[in-house]
Amino acid sequence: MTRIVVLLALCAAVAPRLLAEPPAPPYPPSPVIARMTFDWSTHDRRAQGSDNWQLTWAADDHQYAAWGDGGGFGGTNSDGRVSLGVARVEGPWNNYKGYNVWGGKNAANPATFEGKSWGMLAVGGALYMWVSPGSPLDVMQTEARLHRSTDRGATWQPAAWAFVREDDLTIPTICQFGRDYAGARDSYVYHYFVHPRARHDFVAQTPGAIYLLRAPKDRLMERAAYEFFAGTDASGRPRWTAELEAKRPVFKDPKGVGWNLSVSYNAGLRRYILMTEHTASSRGNLGVFDAPEPWGPWTAVLYLNESEGRQFGAGHVPPNCFFWNIPTKWQSRDGREFTLVFTGAGRGKDNDSWNALRGSFTLR
Repeated sequence: MTRIVVLLALCAAVAPRLLAEPPAPPYPPSPVIARMTFDWSTHDRRAQGSDNWQLTWAADDHQYAAWGDGGGFGGTNSDGRVSLGVARVEGPWNNYKGYNVWGGKNAANPATFEGKSWGMLAVGGALYMWVSPGSPLDVMQTEARLHRSTDRGATWQPAAWAFVREDDLTIPTICQFGRDYAGARDSYVYHYFVHPRARHDFVAQTPGAIYLLRAPKDRLMERAAYEFFAGTDASGRPRWTAELEAKRPVFKDPKGVGWNLSVSYNAGLRRYILMTEHTASSRGNLGVFDAPEPWGPWTAVLYLNESEGRQFGAGHVPPNCFFWNIPTKWQSRDGREFTLVFTGAGRGKDNDSWNALRGSFTLR
C-alpha cells in the first residue's frame, strides 16, 4: 500500500511537468543563423507611455514610425497623448533623436484621426501607413486602411477601400528593405496580414496563420493592384492570385501568432526576418524566423517562451513585451549586428514605451 501511495505521489508531481512541456517552434532550425543574442547594457527607453514603433527608412535618411496611445518623444502617457502619432528618428543607433511629426507633445503637425499602426513604409519619396481603428482588439480588427503622405508625415490621405475582418486579413505590417525601399528583390511591396481568431482580448491568435499580399510599389493605393500568395508550385515558386478566396497562409504556427508582427530584410545575411508572438500575448513569447524569400521557406532562429522561464527580457525588463522589429538602417553591413526596437504592455509604465536594444546574430 505504501508503495502505491508513493507511486501515485510521484505521478502527481511529474504530470504538471508533462503538461507544461515547453512549446517547440513550428519550423526547423535556421541553416544560416545559429544564435541570436542581446546586449542589455545598451537598453535605451524613451517616450514612456507610447507603444508600437515599427520603423521605416526614408529617402531623407531619417526613419519614421507610428506610435499609439501616448505623447510620443518628450511626452508621457497623458501629456500630448494621441491615439495615433507619427515620429521621425534621426541619427545612428548610438546617437539618435526622436521628433514628433504628426501628433504628440510639441508636434510639428496635429494628429487628425485616430487608430493604430504596425505597418509603415517609405518608398518613392512618399510614406505609407496601414491604419486600423483603435482599441480594443475586436475594433482594431474591423479594417486595415492604407494612408499615404507626400510631405514626410505632415498630412495623410486615406485609400478609398480597406481590407476587413471578413477577409481574414487584419493588423498588417510591411516588409522593410533599405533606404526608400532600396535593395528590394523586385518592384513589388510585400504586406503581411494576421488571420484573426480571437476578438475580445489581446491574446495570441491560435492556430496562427499569416497571409502575404503584394502590389507594385507605384500602385499601392489601388485595391485592384493587390495579389495574394496562393502557395507554391512543385518547384517552390510562389503562386499569386487576384482572388481573395484563393489565398493561402505563408506562415503557420499551431501554437498561435501575435495579433501583430514585423518583417524586415537583412541584406548582409540575405535573409528575411519575421518576428511575432506565440502561445500567449504580452508574455515575452518571442518567435524569430528567417527565410531566403518573402514567402519562405521559414526556419526558426529563436523561440522564447515563459514555460521555460526564458521569455524575452527575463531578468532585465518586465515580461510583457508583444512587438519587436529590426530597423534596416541600424543593421551592420554584414548583417550580424542589429538594433532591436520593441514595446509592450504596462499601462503607461515600463515596456509601454520606445525600447532600443543592440543585438547580434551568430552564424553557422
